[in-house]
Amino acid sequence: MSNRLSSRLARLLNLIPYFIANPGISAAEASAELGVSTTQLMNDLNQLWVCGLPGYGPGDLIDLSFSEESIEVTFSAGIDRPLRLTSTEGTALLIALRSLVELPGMVDPSAAQRAIAKIEDAAGSAAARTSGRAQRPHAEVDIAEDPVAATVRSALVDQRALRLTYYSASRDAVSERVVDPVRIVLVDNYSYLQGWCRQAEGVRLFRFDRIDNATELDEPSDPPLHALDEDSSLELFGTDGSLPRARLFIARSCVWMLDNYSMDVDVVHDDGSVEAVMNYGTLEWMSRLVLGFGDGVRVLEPAELASEVRRLAHQALDAYDVIGS
Repeated sequence: MSNRLSSRLARLLNLIPYFIANPGISAAEASAELGVSTTQLMNDLNQLWVCGLPGYGPGDLIDLSFSEESIEVTFSAGIDRPLRLTSTEGTALLIALRSLVELPGMVDPSAAQRAIAKIEDAAGSAAARTSGRAQRPHAEVDIAEDPVAATVRSALVDQRALRLTYYSASRDAVSERVVDPVRIVLVDNYSYLQGWCRQAEGVRLFRFDRIDNATELDEPSDPPLHALDEDSSLELFGTDGSLPRARLFIARSCVWMLDNYSMDVDVVHDDGSVEAVMNYGTLEWMSRLVLGFGDGVRVLEPAELASEVRRLAHQALDAYDVIGS
């Protein structure tokens, strides 16, 4: 939830300078450029309208004149002007920018590094003025971007389709598919391409570090309108109804796996153990996962998965007997 809210807040804060730079633009044109649906854009404008600082009178609140035919900012409430950062705000911004540089696809790393350098220079200049010391110039450094991340970001900007070679952890398989990119999102501290998968005919999330290869195609990206909704398919497995579901008993010693795998907890027992439901791609992959936790995880449903886990466990024990004999 917090990722969706922070993403929307960032978009809301950027709408005012965008519409100041594009006065009178239609909702259809703006939504196409901003990568959101017209419905979402109008909801954002209604949210922005008469927002502002305490006082809540004329000259305090954002004022907009908007319809689907034309959008114009009549009073920006100062959002079009850069704010002077406090020391705490500047530090927080630097930490956030450095974190984004480490996440593939989220930003152009060279642009982020230049922004970091400017903030550090500004902070250093302020400190130098206070102390009377001279400020040393900051050397600009270009950071080479991962080729896959660069291709994906380029396709988003050019609004072109992508051919991806992708490793699906849930299916333990590599596949090739054509995707209409929608946006780049951050989910559980991993960066993902959110896009319309033409093979699956649905919105899917593609984790950047599992994209083996990306090729920008000559054909335009054409996702359906509902795929542009902000909340569309941000759950990693939530929209794939074709995937089977396993009900697991997880001992207290292994509940940390909830932080590493997408699960829905149904029951929490007094001893700290839990019962949880998890989607999976193939029987083989899920069986290996369960076996890896030993007696810390037990399959409750489906019977097919429980039987496969028992079979593999007996097979492993038989192998030990052969070695010992």
